[in-house]
Amino acid sequence: MIALDTRIATGMRALLAARDERVRAGERQIGWKLAFGAPAAAAALEIDRPLVGVLMEGGVLEDGASVAVGSWTSPVLEVEIAAHLRRDVAPGAAWDDVRAAIGGLAAAIELVDIDGPRDDIPAMLAVNIFHRHVMLGAVRDGRSTAEGIGARVLRDGVEIAATDDPSALTGELVEVVRLTAEQLGACGERVSAGDVVITGSVVPPQPIAAGQRIEVHVKPLGTLSIGLTA
Repeated sequence: MIALDTRIATGMRALLAARDERVRAGERQIGWKLAFGAPAAAAALEIDRPLVGVLMEGGVLEDGASVAVGSWTSPVLEVEIAAHLRRDVAPGAAWDDVRAAIGGLAAAIELVDIDGPRDDIPAMLAVNIFHRHVMLGAVRDGRSTAEGIGARVLRDGVEIAATDDPSALTGELVEVVRLTAEQLGACGERVSAGDVVITGSVVPPQPIAAGQRIEVHVKPLGTLSIGLTA
């Protein structure tokens, strides 16, 4: 069992307590989200693995949905790859076992509202790392790594970001899931069969605003779109 950074341990206690309250109120958790895994972001926070937040069913958006962001402080869109787990991933699992536990991959969009400091780990975790919504594409069964995946982001039909190396900002996908299981294990949690793990933004997070329409093409996983309103 790893020893967590005290800042992460403090924040995770608050996050999981808030999650438990939501579950008692009738919400359902569908998985986990990762953040601040990009090398520069991790270095700035002095962490050696991404921060982990929760995904709740109530925050899921359908493809093509419209979202009102006019009242948000600093809305941002992230393009991610979602790993769908078909088996539990035990803390300390070997890389090959983690890969075998990933049943498929999907394109994903996460919407966050950065309405607090980005350098206070306990505070960020306590508010689920600014998470607001997630959109999940169709699952491509049998895929378990990001090899051969590329992404493009279009705002109102104009490309604003692209990558042919999705691991450059997130780290290697299987390793990211392994680190997630390790970190959650230190908190008395685990990555379980049926969970979805969105593994971090594969392009720099994109500021967004009301009136825009965003299309995300994650080849060969699929395309997602979202409209932004006031």
